[in-house]
Amino acid sequence: MITLTIAWFFVSLLMAGMLFVSALWFYYDRRDRNLYEAERLRRTFHCIRCGALYTAPLGRIEVNCPHCDFKNTSLRF
Repeated sequence: MITLTIAWFFVSLLMAGMLFVSALWFYYDRRDRNLYEAERLRRTFHCIRCGALYTAPLGRIEVNCPHCDFKNTSLRF
């Protein structure tokens, strides 16, 4: 029979808890990175005619305004 002292029991319990927290951290970090990567890669546009701010995918240079349908170029910071 395997003998397990109380010290080794608590050390293994502590290590299992740390492993569980690390796995959760890794999972949520990956999930958040994938969710917000598409949002980060967007261009911002400002409509000259109606003053609306809106976004579009990164590859677009000119986009029609969703409010007044005026063609605008992207903002440059």
